Amino acid sequence: MATDLYTLLGITQAASAADIDRAHRRLSRRYHPGINPGDQVAAAMYRQIQNAYQILIDADRRRQYDLGVVTVRTAPADSAVAFEGFDFSSVAEGQLAATFSELFADVFEHAAREATTPTSGADIELELTMPFLDAARGAEVPLSVTRQERCPTCGGAGRIARPAGSCPVCHGEGTRRWARGHMVFTKTCEACEGTGRLAAERCRPCAGVGTTARTEVVTLPIPAGLESGARVAVPGRGHAGARGGPTGDLYVTVRVADHPYFRRAGRDLELRLPVGIHEAALGADVDVPTLDGPARLRIPPGTASGDRLCVKGRGVRAADPSRGRAGDLIVEIAIVLPNDLDDEARALLAAFGKRHPAVAERQRLFEGA
Repeated sequence: MATDLYTLLGITQAASAADIDRAHRRLSRRYHPGINPGDQVAAAMYRQIQNAYQILIDADRRRQYDLGVVTVRTAPADSAVAFEGFDFSSVAEGQLAATFSELFADVFEHAAREATTPTSGADIELELTMPFLDAARGAEVPLSVTRQERCPTCGGAGRIARPAGSCPVCHGEGTRRWARGHMVFTKTCEACEGTGRLAAERCRPCAGVGTTARTEVVTLPIPAGLESGARVAVPGRGHAGARGGPTGDLYVTVRVADHPYFRRAGRDLELRLPVGIHEAALGADVDVPTLDGPARLRIPPGTASGDRLCVKGRGVRAADPSRGRAGDLIVEIAIVLPNDLDDEARALLAAFGKRHPAVAERQRLFEGA
């Protein structure tokens, strides 16, 4: 969601150029990287403030922004935005005469809340390619997943209880003070959160976050009949939330590999079956492969190459039997001609050919020409 530039600077749309300039100076002093060394939150806020100021202080760009023409982008993390015309060593007057500790109070309070507030764990998205038969029959697939889990030392809280006593960081004062040149800064002690007493300390193994990385094997249930591109969810197997927050979920997108002779059409399976010329001419009972072992198929006499025969109920089962029956196995006949004949086989085929109706049909073609 885009941030409204007027809201970001704490002004209204009716603000004058002087109002924009005052808001810019006040917020720049609050979030300047030189005042907040190493604070990435303050640095990001500072960049957004400079971006908002550059748009709103320019009359033409401000007019375009009000009309919805200007696209607002946050400056890249590594970009440096110079703030000129403001001397941080000067003494402020009027409403700007507040001390730096007062100006920074809300920033530090926000940072302290973020450091202790539980946050939800992120979901994990993976892809898995699996064999055709496992997807059709259903399977349980072991999957190696690296995820953030709750720290075993602190149980995910990020802090470890200890006997209550004065905070060793602020010595019971609840605040920390330091000087830079002639300026003295004060902020709430993050170790005791301003209480002056320390009933718990930050967990060292997880650095107070409450989570540690761990690789584990997750059993992924694959229902029978799963199609390529399907998404399987494993609740509670995502990243653990920071400071005891709820755990995310694991989502696996399944890609089904091709099979050497089965093809899938919905719940039906298609199979191309090689058949001898004698079986097609005389008829035969043959075995055909299915997902559950061989099945008997009757080839009627006079079957032609390309004819399709059906074995009922031997296709792919429905993942939920209550939502439909299994598909069928569709067998396409492919007559295979012999290519290595001995003398006796040639004589038999020659005698068969003289009696084949195709010879007479072909002869009639010439008679009508």
